[in-house]
Amino acid sequence: MLKTDLSDAALVLVGHGSTLNAESATPTYQHADELRRRKIFAQVAECFWKVEPPICGVLRGIFAPRVFIVPLFISDGYFTEEVIPRELGLCAKGEKEFPRTQQRGAQTIHYCGPVGTHDSMTEVLLARAKEVVEKHPFPRAPRPEETTLFIAGHGTSNNENSRKAIERQVELIRAQNLYAAVHPIFMEEDPRIADCYTISQTRNIVMVPFFISDGLHSFEDIPVMLGEPARIVQERYKSGQPTWRNPTEKHGKHVWYSASIGNEPHIADVILERVRERA
Repeated sequence: MLKTDLSDAALVLVGHGSTLNAESATPTYQHADELRRRKIFAQVAECFWKVEPPICGVLRGIFAPRVFIVPLFISDGYFTEEVIPRELGLCAKGEKEFPRTQQRGAQTIHYCGPVGTHDSMTEVLLARAKEVVEKHPFPRAPRPEETTLFIAGHGTSNNENSRKAIERQVELIRAQNLYAAVHPIFMEEDPRIADCYTISQTRNIVMVPFFISDGLHSFEDIPVMLGEPARIVQERYKSGQPTWRNPTEKHGKHVWYSASIGNEPHIADVILERVRERA
């Protein structure tokens, strides 16, 4: 539990945002609203890289003597190490090393780690995996020990940390011995999303996308990679239906595919953990 007194502090949540998908900002606003409701901080503010309000102007409206900035991102990388600090004025363009706590006049700025790399994200992933099966128990809800769990990520050769965050969570979940097996799986690296059918030794598969917001990747790309025809996925998406039917049988397996982890309520507590570490 967070016991540090933060009544003199402001919290700034930084999201990516998307001009193509208005829903991408929803998790940031959801967790900001929840933390306002708890009345822990003097002020809670949101800002985004791709949409308004922008990162570069957010600190102008913050007057608390202590400010904690938490990126709502999955991994350490280009955005959390370069773009966000630069836009906040914490470092110059191209600088990768900078003080995580900086003094500006009477104000102390604390730059926290992203939520996605925190160990307690394990509970968020497990909650998502449990929820999707309980909501769609046809023909019956399989037990975890009869199920292979896949944590799905983007993966990219440009940033090895994107993969590390997912592999770390896989290790932590494996250590709990809940599922028959737990594996990382990626859109753009091996093992690929479609490989889940050959990797899984169980008939039941649960796949949880490790993304902050539901968007093009989780709504469209991954269902197609799992074997749904692109035309069907598009039709479902345009008519407001789920793009994946839970469970769907493919290659002799029953596949449950969850929503992204971004709006899981426990993320508000992960944000507080990140603040506590810096405080």
